[in-house]
Amino acid sequence: MFMQAYTSQTYALLRLMTGLLFIWHGLHKLFSFPAVPHLDAMGKPPLFIVAIAGPIELIGGLLVMVGLFTRWAAFLCSGLMAVAYWMAHGTRAFLPIVNMGETAILFCFAFLFISANGGGIWSMDAARGDE
Repeated sequence: MFMQAYTSQTYALLRLMTGLLFIWHGLHKLFSFPAVPHLDAMGKPPLFIVAIAGPIELIGGLLVMVGLFTRWAAFLCSGLMAVAYWMAHGTRAFLPIVNMGETAILFCFAFLFISANGGGIWSMDAARGDE
């Protein structure tokens, strides 16, 4: 079948890119870097969100990206995104396209998938023999 021979590689790329993209959210919350005009215009999130979500996004994203303790890190990141969706988006409107929660939902389910599948190839878990 088309691309079936590359399942391991495409999964590794999904894990790497999901973690990398998540890191930027943590960097922005914790250090206001990089500047994100549409987020900066809304003002700084409440301190409890910065203190809880920022480190999970930064450290969890890094762990998922490099594939270290992947299942646990991805599970925590998935849960964070489920909470984020219902705190910030789901109470505004039913449809994600209306409440602007698509990113949170995609991160939630991508991390859930990664949690179920582990680090895979190109991961520190595999190098340590944990896969």
